[in-house]
Formats: sequence, structure tokens, C-alpha cells
Amino acid sequence: MTNRRWLPLNALRAFDAVGQHLSFTAGAQALNVSQSALSRHVISLEDLLGRQLLERRPHGLLLTLAGAALLPVVRKSFDRLEQAINAVRDGAKSTRTLRIHFPPSLLQKLALPLLRDFRREYPDILLDVFSSPVTGLPAEDPDVAVVFDRPNVDDRVTDLLWMVRVAPVCSPELAARNKGKSLTGFLADNELLHVKLEGEPRSLLWAAYLRQLGLEVDTDRGLAFDTAISSVEFAMAGEGVALADIDMFAADIAAGRLVAPYDSVIEDGYGYYVKFHAEDLGDPVIAQFRSWIIGRFKGRDRAQPAGHALAPVL
Repeated sequence: MTNRRWLPLNALRAFDAVGQHLSFTAGAQALNVSQSALSRHVISLEDLLGRQLLERRPHGLLLTLAGAALLPVVRKSFDRLEQAINAVRDGAKSTRTLRIHFPPSLLQKLALPLLRDFRREYPDILLDVFSSPVTGLPAEDPDVAVVFDRPNVDDRVTDLLWMVRVAPVCSPELAARNKGKSLTGFLADNELLHVKLEGEPRSLLWAAYLRQLGLEVDTDRGLAFDTAISSVEFAMAGEGVALADIDMFAADIAAGRLVAPYDSVIEDGYGYYVKFHAEDLGDPVIAQFRSWIIGRFKGRDRAQPAGHALAPVL
């Protein structure tokens, strides 16, 4: 059993550099040491663990399962040591940087004012926020990831913020021009605006929505966007029908910029979740942010179904 008295810090630092770049050459350059010295350190760490951390291939390196499990812990540990040492050296007030991922539409529509409030309540916690239009976890490994995904089980601690409820939305002008049509006729006669999910057909969300309602409409047409906010803004400009999360865009519906003209709201199986590594359960900063953001989203009012707020155009 290894304890902190015998932690192989040089070997861990070497593994961190190689794992970050997936290259012994780039890792050696980053640490300003020889490639052979770096390789010996990584091999010594693998010998200590009795596990291979890197798979050596002719055209590069790959992390093994053991390496992928160890690398984020090593990186975070060195990041926190660096921050604490710099704060002590500079005589600065102790601060901590929390790296957070948000889906882009959620960030723009709801999360930015929440993050402003968090900074006011916890000024000693610095936030590095980034966004990527992916389903599930981003390629980078943040301290906390807020993700758009279906329910699943993985090695992360996962908390549900809310399940998505969707309905067709459009501009008030488009709704007025189509007054009196059935939902099927309305969708068949207007351009559908899609949100593309990585690795999925462009019409996935519309097709799933129509299947759940038992409707048949051609979904292989229209414009496709990589974010929900882009599709909805295009719809608000007066062209096309977007399939939107009515809770995310509730303010636009309430203000009349956007219309959900049919009482046809469904849960589509996707939701927004908070995820982080299980080993960070004891981290007080991550625990604080987790409790705070869950509380803020739990306290949000859910939008009324479209037909309850607006007269349907049936």
C-alpha cells in the first residue's frame, strides 16, 4: 500500500505530461527533460502500480483504462498544489479555480446569470467556464460538467437538474399565418429546424417527437443547427419551426417573442445533469458548487404547457 511518504512525485509529474500530450516527445519538451528520462519515470510508475498506463502504438500513445482513471486525479492534484503554492508565495488571499462545462444553449439562456450570482456569494472561488455542443461529457475533463444527455450509468457522481420538455415553437407571425391547421398540417407546411446531436441523424429529435405523438410528417428536410439556441433564434426571426425546451425558452414565450401554439408538450428522454468524479466527493469547493446549482435549478418555476399559456391554433 502506497502512502504519501512514498508518493513518486517525479514519476507522477512525468505521467501527467505524457498523458496530457499523448507523446513522450511533447511531454519531455513541456518538462524540459530528456525523452529517455521521462520514459523511465513512466515505466517506474507502471511497475509500482503493476498496471500499464499507456498503450504504445506505432503511431502514438493511448491511455489504458488504468491510465484514464489515474490521469485526471493526478492533473487536478498538481493544479491545486500549484494554485496553493502560488497563493502562499504571493501572500494572496487563498483562492480556488473551478473549471466547469455547460452545454452552449443552457449557458447562454440560463446559466450566465446564475454564475454571476455564484461569484457574488463565493468571491474566493474563481470560475473557468467553457462550452461545447456535445451530448454527454465533453472531451476535456472539467472539475464539474453540466451535460445534456439521456439517463445513463457511468463512473461519475450524477445529479439531475431537470428533464427536458419540448414542443414546436415559432414566431407569432408564422403561427398567425397557419391559424386553423392541425399540428400535422402545420409541421408539414413549414420548414423544420433541427438540432444536430453528435453521431446521430439530423432528424433524430423531430422523428422521436412525432413518433411519441403518433404523427407522420416528413422530417428529412429543413435547416440543421449545432445548438438549440441557434435554431430557436432562427425561428424567432420568422422562418421555420423549432423543437424547443419550453423551460429553457420560457422567458421568450412569456414575452411573446416566441409562440408554442399547440398543447403538445412531451418529455423527450433527455435531461440536464451535473457530473463529477467520485473521488471529488470530499472536495469542499466542488461540493459547494454542486449543492448551490442543484438548489438554484430546483427552485426554478417550470413553464406551463404551451396550450395552457396560449390559445392553440387548431
